[in-house]
Amino acid sequence: MSTEAHAVNQTTVVGDWGGGTLPYHIGHKKLGMWLFIVSDAMTFSALLIGYSYVRASSEQWPTPFHFYPSVVFSTVMTLCLLASSFTMVMAVGASARRDKKAARRWIYLTMIGGLTFLALHSYEWYHLIHDYGLKPFSLGPEWSKEWPKAPPLFGASFFAITGLHMFHVLTGVLYLGWIAFRIRRVRHEDVEISGLYWHFVDLVWMFVFPLIYLMSVHAE
Repeated sequence: MSTEAHAVNQTTVVGDWGGGTLPYHIGHKKLGMWLFIVSDAMTFSALLIGYSYVRASSEQWPTPFHFYPSVVFSTVMTLCLLASSFTMVMAVGASARRDKKAARRWIYLTMIGGLTFLALHSYEWYHLIHDYGLKPFSLGPEWSKEWPKAPPLFGASFFAITGLHMFHVLTGVLYLGWIAFRIRRVRHEDVEISGLYWHFVDLVWMFVFPLIYLMSVHAE
């Protein structure tokens, strides 16, 4: 009797810690990634909505970006992320066919797209900081003269939103590097989950690009 009761209790404990049935037929890791994406989407939504509100309620808002380098660079960055989304789709497809070598090659190409994005973005930051004096709470001397009534929040908004996105891209590149390094040992689901994260990062940029850059182009 005692042995049977112990066996029942042990089964219950193992069942509880085992995670139970798969909700909606989705693996626990994939469900966790979806929950992360939803929560992170709320964070970016709050930042972009806050930026839009401050911009709309300000008496004067700077539109400092010239066609070169900001618009050109941001357009190239957008193309890099779009291309990397395509290569990520190919990586997931190769993984589904159990072609590990092809999956690794496509992941490497995705990483190259992400690294190119980071390099261009870093150069743009350097240009804005050193050539124009843009700081989190200061427009710099040249832009302050052109938009004297503008609130000193443009730099803070720009660096916060684009900086957070850059951090996500860097995290994605490192994540993909880990997947590529362990490609022979990871399951297809792991490649698919990394693809979900990468596509989310790319999708966020599709909102940042027009709202932060295209709507802030300087009227020549």
